[in-house]
This record gives sequence, C-alpha cells and structure tokens, in this order.
Amino acid sequence: RDERDSAPYVPKGVVVADDDDWADDHRPKTPWPDSVIYELHVRGFTMRHPGIPERLRGTYAGLAHPAAVEHLVRLGVTAVELLPVHQFAHEDHLLRRGLRNYWGYNSIGYFAPHAAYAASGSRGRQVGEFKRMVRALHAAGIEVILDVVYNHTAEGGELGPTLSLRGIDNRGYYRLQGDARRYTDYTGCGNTLHVVQPNVLRLITDSLRYWVTEMGVDGFRFDLAAALARSMHDVDMLSPFLAVIAQDPVLRRVKLIAEPWDVGSGGYQVGAFPPLWAEWNDRYRDAVRDFWRGALPDVRDLGYRLSGSSDLYAWGGRRPYASVNFITAHDGFTLRDLVSYEQKHNEANGEGNRDGTGDNRSWNCGTEGESDDPAVRTLRQRQLRNLLTTLLLSTGVPMLVAGDEMGRTQRGNNNAYCQDNATSWIDWSLLDDTADPGWRALTDLCSRLLALRRTHPVLRSHAFFSGRPQSADGLRDLAWFSPRGTEMTEADWYAPARTLGMYLSGRDIPQRDPKGDPVTDDSFLAVLHGGHRPQRFTLPGPPWADAYDLLVDTSREDQHTAPGTRRRAGARITVPPRTVLLLRAVPPRGGDAGETAQEPGAEVRR
Repeated sequence: RDERDSAPYVPKGVVVADDDDWADDHRPKTPWPDSVIYELHVRGFTMRHPGIPERLRGTYAGLAHPAAVEHLVRLGVTAVELLPVHQFAHEDHLLRRGLRNYWGYNSIGYFAPHAAYAASGSRGRQVGEFKRMVRALHAAGIEVILDVVYNHTAEGGELGPTLSLRGIDNRGYYRLQGDARRYTDYTGCGNTLHVVQPNVLRLITDSLRYWVTEMGVDGFRFDLAAALARSMHDVDMLSPFLAVIAQDPVLRRVKLIAEPWDVGSGGYQVGAFPPLWAEWNDRYRDAVRDFWRGALPDVRDLGYRLSGSSDLYAWGGRRPYASVNFITAHDGFTLRDLVSYEQKHNEANGEGNRDGTGDNRSWNCGTEGESDDPAVRTLRQRQLRNLLTTLLLSTGVPMLVAGDEMGRTQRGNNNAYCQDNATSWIDWSLLDDTADPGWRALTDLCSRLLALRRTHPVLRSHAFFSGRPQSADGLRDLAWFSPRGTEMTEADWYAPARTLGMYLSGRDIPQRDPKGDPVTDDSFLAVLHGGHRPQRFTLPGPPWADAYDLLVDTSREDQHTAPGTRRRAGARITVPPRTVLLLRAVPPRGGDAGETAQEPGAEVRR
C-alpha cells in the first residue's frame, strides 16, 4: 500500500461553458444496410499525410482537413470508427521502456476528448476542435462512431495508480474478489468496472448521452462488451446495462456495435446480443482467412458468412446487418501482413515477442516478410484483391481498417498497441506515382467495389435470403453452384472444395423504396476459387441467366473491364488460380430450376 498523496500529479478536469445546439449540423443517419465502416486512429491516419499541414497532423483538426476527408469520400465509406478518443493514460511499464499507449484502450476521462489529439490546446479547447471535426465529417456524409472502453479504466490492478474512481469509491466502482482488495478481471487489464452498481451504470450512460447530444457522434463500438453485460458473474442479455440502453430514448437510436466477448469464463457471445445491437463477427474473419489460405475443410461455413451469417443472427428480429464483417482490425496483422507473415514479429514491443496472438490464420505466400521476388509480390497483391473483394461482396456491414486499401504494413507486428511511430502510422507515399502501382490499383479496386455496393441493393440486403424459389420459373433469391454449373448438393457442402459460386437474384428483393414501390436490381454471380491451379467453371443457364458480363477479375491488377467480356450461359470458363470473378447476369427469357439441398444462408424469414 502506498500512502503518498497522488493529487498534485493527477490531471484535472476542465469545465467548458458551451451552449452549442448543433442547429447547423446535419447527421447523415445512414441506414445500417448501407453502412461501410472505416476503422481509423485519429493520430495514425493524419501524421504522415502530405496534404495536411504539419501543425494539424495527429489531431482532430487534421482529420477534419479537406485532404483527409477527400480520401474517405473518394473511397466511399459511410462512417469512421475512431479508436479510443476518451482521455486516457499511459502505463508506467511502457513509459519505462520509452514507449506509449498508442491505441488508447486505457480510459480515465469518459467525458473528455483526449487532449493530445487537439491542435488548438488542452484547456478545454479540444472540445470545440472535436465538434468541428464531427461537423466536417457530417458535411461529407460520413458518420462518426467512437470505440469506447467502459469495461475497465487506466487504474489497472490493485498495484496500479490511484487516478480517479479508485480514490472516490473503490468498492462501488470496481468488481472485487472476496478479500475486497484484489480485482475480478474479465478484461485482461487488471480491473473490471462493476456495471451492475447504479452509480457505475449512470456514469456510463451519462457519458454516452453526452457524446451523442453534446459532441454529435452517431454511435459506439463497445470494447469487450460481454464484460458490460455481466450481472453478478455470468454474461446476461437481460443485464441492467443492456436493459437501460434498450429503453433510453437517445441511445437506442444510435448505432450500437458490440465486441461480443471478454476474457472471462463464458465471455464469448458472438450472435447472442439483443436486436438493437450489431456485432463484430470474428467467425466471418476466420472463415474468409481460412478459405484464402487453403485451410477451410469445407465451404459450408463460408456460405453462411458470405450471405449474412443467418445461423448466428436470424433470431428475435435480427437482420443481416447485425453482422459487422471484417477480415482485419486494429488488433492483429494488417491486410498486407496477413499475406506476408505467418509468425508475429513483436520484438519492438519489448516483451520478448510473447505478446499478441499466435493464431493469425495467415499465409505468407512462400516467404516470411517483405520480398523482392516478383512472383511472391504478384501473388500477395492478388490475395489482397481476393480478400477485399470477398469482404465487400458479402452480405452484412463491411468494416475496413485504415490503410489496408493501400497496402499498409506493420512489418509483422500484430500487437502494435504501443507503437506510436511509423510502424502504426499510415504511409501515404504508397499512393505516390513512384511507388508500386499495385497499391494504387488496390485502392481503386476498393473504391470501385464500394461504388458497386452502393449502387446495387442486392449486395446490401435488408433481410436474410430465403433460398426458396420465388416464382414458377424456379429462380431463387440465393443459390449456390459447384464448378459443374449445377446447384450444390448436401454432399458438396461437406466435401473438400476450393471453388464456390454464389448467385444473388435482384428480381425479388424483399424491400420497398421510399415511395413504397418494390426494389429490383441486377442479378450477380460471384465465383470464388481458392485453388492454386486453374479451375473450369460452367456458367449456370436459365432460369439464372442467358449470359454473363464480367465486372471484376481479381487475377488482374487493372480492373477496368475490357470489351468483349460477355460469356454465354452454359459456357465453360477457366477461372485463374486464387481468383474472384464477379459477373452480372443477363436476364433469361425462361427456364426451369432443378431441386437442391438447403444451402447455408437460406433460412426461412422469421
């Protein structure tokens, strides 16, 4: 026990007089099915951007700068998800090693924008700067979602510093073990806030409402949300926290995203959160990574993930947009590192490479780390195109990580939480004319796919597919095809397979436009081939299509469709190794459908 008084050394709160009513702000209010989330770090996104003045780099003002906003608009994302911007503290063990907490998952001030991200000063001026950033993003049609950490605080375990809540009421704010001295730790960070306690619940909900009503944000992603949903010990979907959110007139109307797990017993809760909530879907991440590295035993799980994960979310009124689909996040390899490293390389963190997960589900394409071999580089860029294309064609809400669209690398560090340097900051020179043209081409592909998604409602379905014939001709809203050009059977789903065809019909979309008229769209066939040899694939005939127009071929760096790319139905095409093809179906004049087994993703609407 340390009896010294820490009061002179603890940062103080600043009260800001502010009567801003946000009358000049227009929230985008993007519907969930139309959302595309872009996870970014305020500092890391702007620190090396050549179009942002140096004095604004690393700040809220830098993110509000037209050069930063232009990239987001050109890319086509609808929301930025900011890594923690609540005031946070740096751990002593990092400072002793000359490092800092970069990610910010160490909150100490739930009502304060992190002062170090303000270019205008830290005596309350960061509040106005944050609001101006939100306004600038809203004006560009981009929502602001905060990654919030209410499951623990920067005070750590029983040997951590007394900074705030511990000194006010240790028993009242934290979950304690039986000896009332040590903490119950469901977070892996030394402590867990006791959200069942009324004063803790009020602190959190007051903070959330403050950020919505006073700071203008549009939603939240809750770090380790299962810890917030624990009642006495177990995760409880009727817990006080979830109940209060559900009935709150402000909070129930914003975007709510759960990281649906914690590190405690029974903490893995993917698919279990109630209908108001969307969730990070790590089962999507794992299935897509495994397919493209050749480790998926069959394609059944992939079918569910591509079509909205109905096996996880088709209950209690939930929809496909409950699934936030992602392949990478801030925690783990970048997309480029996912195809360049099979082992973590976290030596710079000073923990003997013991930190960070060893389960990366990655494939280095034959060489560990960066390579000058043209064949390896070509294969890696093709794999990046495959991963991005798969993500952006999947039903659900896609989440991109800032820089993945241009080949950002952390040199194999999969836990860069303490790397506030060029390891984590986006290298905008990747888009220079002198850089590898493949990185700009990757960004262009990402933008093109997002434009396709924005244009075609069948690619962002509001409801789960039924998988049943929609009319007398036997056309289904969702159908799955083997390379033979026939619908997949039960045996096909459980057999080892490296090729999958997914047909999405735009003829019978179960939704209406703002005028109440039925929504119709083009139909598409996506062919995913993960094998290392070319694959012959027969294009399905009527009732699916009379012909197909090729829109995307990830075997090519240049994605501009050349003339003469129409293929007749029934033709046997050659799919290059490790390739995604996206084809638009030319509507048939008639035909019959055959019988097929029930497919993943084809659930009866409830």
